Amino acid sequence: MSKRDFYEVLGVARSSSEDEIKSAYRKLAFKYHPDRNPDDPQAEVQFKEAAEAYEVLRDPEKRQRYDQFGHDGFNGNGFSGFNNSEDIFGAFSDIFSDFFGFSASRGGGNRPRAGADLRYNLDISFREAAKGTEVDITIPVEQPCDECNGSGARKGSSPQTCRQCGGTGTVQQSQGFFRIAVTCPHCHGQGRVITDPCPECMGRGTVIKERDLKVRIPAGVDNNSRLRLRGEGEAGVHGGPPGDLYVVIRVEPDNVFERQGQNLVLSREVGFVEAALGHRMEIPTLGDPVNLDIPKGTQSGEVFRLRGLGLPHLGSTHKGDLLVEIRVKTPTHLNKRQEELLREFAEIEQGKPLKKAKEFLKKAKDKVMGE
Repeated sequence: MSKRDFYEVLGVARSSSEDEIKSAYRKLAFKYHPDRNPDDPQAEVQFKEAAEAYEVLRDPEKRQRYDQFGHDGFNGNGFSGFNNSEDIFGAFSDIFSDFFGFSASRGGGNRPRAGADLRYNLDISFREAAKGTEVDITIPVEQPCDECNGSGARKGSSPQTCRQCGGTGTVQQSQGFFRIAVTCPHCHGQGRVITDPCPECMGRGTVIKERDLKVRIPAGVDNNSRLRLRGEGEAGVHGGPPGDLYVVIRVEPDNVFERQGQNLVLSREVGFVEAALGHRMEIPTLGDPVNLDIPKGTQSGEVFRLRGLGLPHLGSTHKGDLLVEIRVKTPTHLNKRQEELLREFAEIEQGKPLKKAKEFLKKAKDKVMGE
């Protein structure tokens, strides 16, 4: 079944502002909210559909991609939808808190929750990014307290079930003509109360520890590439899974090569006589240097492509190319004899005697470069 157009779902025009899109979503979220439509699967579908539309259209970058490619712009690349209503409440807590007047949380306080994801910025050299490397990093992470085994309560004691909410983490409140679940103010949604907290973690159940990790950097990574290390984030709550660690790569610029995607760009100067007569020059690469033959008559700005001497494509054996841009250098300090030779060349050029011009250029190469 194909998805409806997101603008149609929210009932707004493609030219609508961010405020108009937000206002349209608020109205639909209020209309199809699960607490207002209990046991109505169609309302749940429309509630989720509106949330997916708003998640894309509220973000300028995602909206631009959607306007250009439609739903195809998110196939395996970017937002993939919400799994359930809890995901929606978590994503738009500001909407539900400000507009409806209650917390986004609806589940029990004791349900398992995934730990927070972490971010680590890693600086590597250009050559390390080109060839790949393995880096040791140390990160501070929140982990279950060993003293209380993550319970938050002192050894020999245990958390007590919250009397106000009965351990659910929520209490019922009336909002107009229907009732909604809001976070319990006594246990703050935890469903339990710690009367004798653990002295090591002060009742939190977690402590900050340093963790040593090895991060493998694949060859060919670019600036701002993200590496995901599953399960290396903060510990989960109430038995929930740990979060993930995202290592964001910052590649330092190179003093020889400029990067364009997986291609490398290099500028090299040659004299005007070398450009006219042809020249062989040594070109640096990421490995051993190679020779490049500059053909006769090469013009300033011409680019020569050395295939397969660029950066590896991620997850592939293919490599980009090395692009060598030639800059023809005009001499600025000529002695008298060099000036005479150039004037003679100009006179020959005006008459266009081809054979004489070639003989002159051959002679000029020795004279101009040698004096």
